[in-house]
Amino acid sequence: MRSVRSPEFDGVTFHEVHARSVLNKVPAGSGVPFGWTVNPYRGCSHACTYCLEGGTRILMADGRTKALAELEVGDALYGTRGHGAARRLVPTRVEAHWTTLRAAYRVTLDDGTRLVAGGDHRFLTSKGWKHVTGSKFGAAQRPHLEAGTELIGVGRFAPTPDETLGYRAGYLCGMLRSGGFAAEPDAAARALGYLPDFGSSVGFLKVPPDPDAHWQRGFLAGVFDLAGGYGRGILTIAHDEPEITDAVAAALARFGFARQLDEVPKFPSRQEVRLLGGAGEVLRFLHVSNPAVTWKRSLDGTVIGASRRRVEAVEPLGLQLPLFDITTGTGDFIADGMVSHNCFARNTHTYLDFDAGRDFDTQVVVKVNAPQVLTAQLKKPSWRREHVAMGTNTDPYQRAEGRYRLMPGIITALARSGTPLSVLTKGTVLARDLPLLRDVSADVPVGLAVSLALLDGELQHRLEPGTPSPRARLELIRKARDAGLPCSVLVAPVLPWLTDSAEALDALFAQLADVGASSVTVFPLHLRPGAREWFGRWLAGSYPALVPRYRELYARGSYVQKAYRERLAERVAPLLRRHGLAPKTGYDPRDPEPAAAPEPAAPAEQLRLL
Repeated sequence: MRSVRSPEFDGVTFHEVHARSVLNKVPAGSGVPFGWTVNPYRGCSHACTYCLEGGTRILMADGRTKALAELEVGDALYGTRGHGAARRLVPTRVEAHWTTLRAAYRVTLDDGTRLVAGGDHRFLTSKGWKHVTGSKFGAAQRPHLEAGTELIGVGRFAPTPDETLGYRAGYLCGMLRSGGFAAEPDAAARALGYLPDFGSSVGFLKVPPDPDAHWQRGFLAGVFDLAGGYGRGILTIAHDEPEITDAVAAALARFGFARQLDEVPKFPSRQEVRLLGGAGEVLRFLHVSNPAVTWKRSLDGTVIGASRRRVEAVEPLGLQLPLFDITTGTGDFIADGMVSHNCFARNTHTYLDFDAGRDFDTQVVVKVNAPQVLTAQLKKPSWRREHVAMGTNTDPYQRAEGRYRLMPGIITALARSGTPLSVLTKGTVLARDLPLLRDVSADVPVGLAVSLALLDGELQHRLEPGTPSPRARLELIRKARDAGLPCSVLVAPVLPWLTDSAEALDALFAQLADVGASSVTVFPLHLRPGAREWFGRWLAGSYPALVPRYRELYARGSYVQKAYRERLAERVAPLLRRHGLAPKTGYDPRDPEPAAAPEPAAPAEQLRLL
């Protein structure tokens, strides 16, 4: 019908359409305890975005850097994997690449680095992942950067040298004085490209008495290509000529590198220059000198974290900028030296002929005539007043509902036709309609369910970015109960070895009992294809030690092993009884498919969507 934008929705375009039907039949065999749904929205106006300015340099798998805007699907780059208390660099690939238009913020670090990012972007800090912006209180509460926050990374990226005549002369000197063309095809190819610049002269074989910075950069690259190496976190250059090792030490000193000169016991005439300072200095060396030999530039397995920098300021730029983001196999990448989170692949929007990047964030289809069409459908003689569940595909109380107010008309239409209804949501906009839901509950059965899996705010934001905090959802439950409405809670998904301990569940159940939850239904993690791959990448990046255990638990398919379900049931049952939250549905976590239930009617399907 039309497409509109509104200042309060920060770049979101709403495509207002006239739907032919909004009452949707659930496919046979879905295994859920309801047969009909209503979804007034497609897309999500509160979807998360993790975006950076297009010129941000990204660490590639060959140790070089490339602008974020220039990346392409399939490019090899570095992400990270947890290794005990540390993280290691691991090669990964770009799986998706997109751009969006967002309000921009400048993050300034204590070494002068400036990163331009969207407010939802996240960086790895010494205390976990944190968004660029946020609040300590209210609806915007989430972990966020502040002055003094310590970021984890590999050190500031240095500019790659220009291949000036001086650089080329230095490279030829270092390379040819260290073995020449006998080894390393990459180095030989570069040298052959440089030689014509010098004609028949061989003057470049001499070390100048007062070399400039260009010559020294090239010299370090040439020597490293033939006489250097990197392994187990240590970069060294060994040489038999004192003149060359002295020139290496002088060049390193010029660029501020700490180094150590050692004798090589097995080769009395050889000296070894060792670079000090860890992974950050190794990476800076590669950028300052730009060696040619690809395999020597590999940083696979390098431990990072020592190169930490502190945030000095986070400032709004006061304008919207084109920002870019990628999806990688590890779920992160290295941006200007900092470990940076990315968004998981967004293919769910493509069936609407939108792309998976900017469109996913900013193109929301709104069925503006949903209440009227539903009213007409419910009047048909064939309608048997079967239960209708909402929140089974897209959340009906996402942010857009605050603008379009479709749900009051939908609720009224269902109630007037005598149709039982239920709502499953994470959105606090539901509080607006509690008086209406209370009134219609006198005429038809009304079920409310709020999804809340854990109390740990940091873990919740990592699993469910962009959703209301646990505290906000607890307050929503309280408001529903104060309105006299039953409100069940879906504790799902319970994550083995992360959120399934008796202590964690007991604390969560205590909070739910305190706000008056009617009952609690517990579901262990369920991994259908698609969700399985995404969660597997997230787990490998966040908790790699658990990967083998999860593979064993889910070796036979989407459902967790029966033995685990039985253990979880034994753990959950007494806790629910203790807090007066035992479900009224007869649900048993040992059963992969839940029994039918009038309240809430949507948990099983919502779990599969996770």
